[in-house]
Order: sequence, then structure tokens, then C-alpha cells
Amino acid sequence: MATESQPNDVLGSSTHAAGVSIVARTAISGVVDSVRPYYLHPSDYPGINLVSSVFDGRGYGGWRRAVVIALSTKNKLGFIDRSLVVPAAVSGLQRAWTRCNNMVLYWFLNSFSKEISESVLYSQSAKDLWADLEDRFGHINGAKLF
Repeated sequence: MATESQPNDVLGSSTHAAGVSIVARTAISGVVDSVRPYYLHPSDYPGINLVSSVFDGRGYGGWRRAVVIALSTKNKLGFIDRSLVVPAAVSGLQRAWTRCNNMVLYWFLNSFSKEISESVLYSQSAKDLWADLEDRFGHINGAKLF
């Protein structure tokens, strides 16, 4: 079996599933592999509706679930669940992170009512915006059933 040489300017990560190794590489030159969270598909643009309903402060639980599903399918869940951090400057991926974070922020802004959108417009990251929403709307009102 021949081995493939890897250039020195490649960041790599591997996932092992059922004995199969999948290698995802991102070149420092700025090319982002489609399995990486920094990849934006051509259909991922600021004007898309992340979820079908506009969040106006009511029904947060259902809206939240739809957002989690949508971000998961786009491999962007790490921007809100704290599993993805801003990469180090030496990695060459800060611009890609910023671009994707801004895209997720814009998708959120498109899914809010005008009032909510205006109240979170200056959030610095999707993670901060998500935490703000959780603080404001994530509390369950009423008795818990056991």
C-alpha cells in the first residue's frame, strides 16, 4: 500500500469510524475542506432563512430546536455550543472563522422579529448571541412534571 506524502502547510484532523480513517485537511493557503466547520457552501448566503418561522419571543423551545437542527446540518453548531473556539492567528484560519461566525450571526438576524433583531444586533459572536437568547428566553415558566 502506497503512502501519500503530506505537505508541511496542512492542518489535519482525522476521524475513525468502523476502522475507516477520514482525513480532513485545511491548507493554510485558505482552502477549506467541506467537512470543516469553516466551509460555506455556495447556497449558504446571508439572505437565507435558517428556520421557517420568525422568532418573536414566543415559542422559544420549538424555535431553538429548529435552529439547532439547521445549524447541525450546515456543520455550524460549534459556533453556538462553545465547542468551536477562535483559532490562533498562526493557523491562518481566523478570517475563515470570522466569515462563518458572521454568516451564522446574519442567519440569526434574519430569523428574528425586528424588535429582537435590534436588541442583539451588536453581538460580537454567534456564541454570545446564543447565550443572550438562552438567558432571556430559555427559562421554562410553570411547574415541572416528574
